[in-house]
Amino acid sequence: MAKRAFIIAGTHSGAGKTTIALGLMAALKKRGLAVQPFKTGPDYIDPGHHSSLCKRPSYNLDTWMMGTEGVKKTFAMTMAEADAGIIEGVMGLFDGKDGKKEEGSTAHLAKTLGLPVLLVVDARSMGRSAGALVYGFEGFDRKVNIAGVVLNRVGSLRHFKMLKDAIEQRCRSKVLGYIPRDMGLVIPERHLGLITGSELKAQASKFRVFTERLVDLVEENIDLDILLSLSYKTRRSLPPHRHQPHNPKPRARIAVALDDAFSFYYQENLDILKGLGAELIFFSPLKCSRLPDTIDGLYIGGGYPELHASELASNTTLKKEIKALAQKGLPIYAECGGMMYLGRVLKDLKGRRYRMVGIFPWTSSMLGRRRSLGYREIVAMDGCPFLKEGETIRGHEFHYSEIDEPPDLIKNVYLIDSNGEETYPEGYLYNNVLASYIHLHFASNPRFAEGFLKCCQSRQ
Repeated sequence: MAKRAFIIAGTHSGAGKTTIALGLMAALKKRGLAVQPFKTGPDYIDPGHHSSLCKRPSYNLDTWMMGTEGVKKTFAMTMAEADAGIIEGVMGLFDGKDGKKEEGSTAHLAKTLGLPVLLVVDARSMGRSAGALVYGFEGFDRKVNIAGVVLNRVGSLRHFKMLKDAIEQRCRSKVLGYIPRDMGLVIPERHLGLITGSELKAQASKFRVFTERLVDLVEENIDLDILLSLSYKTRRSLPPHRHQPHNPKPRARIAVALDDAFSFYYQENLDILKGLGAELIFFSPLKCSRLPDTIDGLYIGGGYPELHASELASNTTLKKEIKALAQKGLPIYAECGGMMYLGRVLKDLKGRRYRMVGIFPWTSSMLGRRRSLGYREIVAMDGCPFLKEGETIRGHEFHYSEIDEPPDLIKNVYLIDSNGEETYPEGYLYNNVLASYIHLHFASNPRFAEGFLKCCQSRQ
């Protein structure tokens, strides 16, 4: 069967990419297609929504973190058992690592994979200017195949016809339809973006009503047959999973924190660990009073610990167990929210203080503004437990919190390159506990995952 795939891009953040991506995923799924979702860039929240809807993991595709060969392999691997692939873009079509280079952008991914782009245009308060906007996007990089346009937040059928005439008069793209203005189609947001997929699952009836309404609007107003005809098609055989386990016996058992407080993981990071021979056992720091039995390591990703600080603080049995195991040398890897959890105190926006695990002596304080955002390249320093000195790995940083300046007794094992502008030490080490604000993508250097696994094995 021919496989079809396309990318949904926007003119800017907030144009409606997520809403239209979810609507198209649901509509094609309703037709009986196995839909494989993807997300351009380093986002965690949108993939959670995709996975909730499509009932299969959504994969991040990032040309800066993973490289062009990396995204090609991941795309081919995950499309092997799918009929259609839908990739939601990031920010605006051409927005990436910086203002000069295309790496990390949706446009670069489209060219790398050879996929057509469906451009989402927010049509609020716009008429003939929509034609100029699309014309400019088409001409900015003619190697990007903008094959179709969907207009979002359209006021009326008359408004849509005006916009369609303006675009098709001067542009080569087909206008495939529109989504009308509908306040019921807004997904709630908070400081790091939309609410998470797990939170939507908890509101299953509301999410079902939301998707049913969205599918109705997509089927009524967007020509899905033309969209599929414009989609990339291939019958080529696709390569197998590139992270196959080396042997059937697990090399190590790693506990992975997963609940409403900790849910920010790249699916491929988990796949790489499993492919290297790790057995992953998921548990909830919110609900579990103990860690899983006979584990060799612990992985705590990012998320929203500040929203669940009281529950995390009250789970004293689990906190004591984690701290005791850290003191005995258990390998623990923690990112962002996980790092905050391993500190001494978490302070929320109202100034309330909650006792956390206490492996590290700092207080994490929530801020009313964004503290940090951007791609990061890490150079391992002497003492890094999972990478050799001088090796590099790439990731992304995004948070609204800050930590106290750690005392000198806390060793730094990362040297971070922030967009080529400055370098600074980070990556905090205690025994075999490594904590950082940076969300790493293991595909940028799988030796990090291998080093973590070897450290876990050494405990056996």
